Amino acid sequence: MKARFLVFFSVWVLMAGFAPVAFSQAASQSPQSSSKDGYGVIGTPAEGSKFSRIQIGWDRRLVTDVIGQPNDEKVYSTGKAWIPFYAGSDMARTEFHYKGEGLLTFGGNGELIRIIVNPNESGYVN
Repeated sequence: MKARFLVFFSVWVLMAGFAPVAFSQAASQSPQSSSKDGYGVIGTPAEGSKFSRIQIGWDRRLVTDVIGQPNDEKVYSTGKAWIPFYAGSDMARTEFHYKGEGLLTFGGNGELIRIIVNPNESGYVN
């Protein structure tokens, strides 16, 4: 029994030692950093299109006020939803699909984190 406790405690201490490093790296990444990490604007919105009037970081309600309701939307869980003691806001994402424009991705806090420009977008979740 003591051996199991000692192993469990050692693993817990080891994991706790890496937690500040992981959290500091996550905090330093900005959603607007680049499209290489999946955030930001992917593609170039056409001048005068709906997506040319919005910006990364906007709230979901502001986006729909400016460009209207999407044709379809999808909500899905991220991998962070399965972390036992994770209490952050990024456990789910929402995608808005706009026909002929592309799709928008909102983080769990309702903030626009990704714009994917795709003039061939059907407007519906496949």
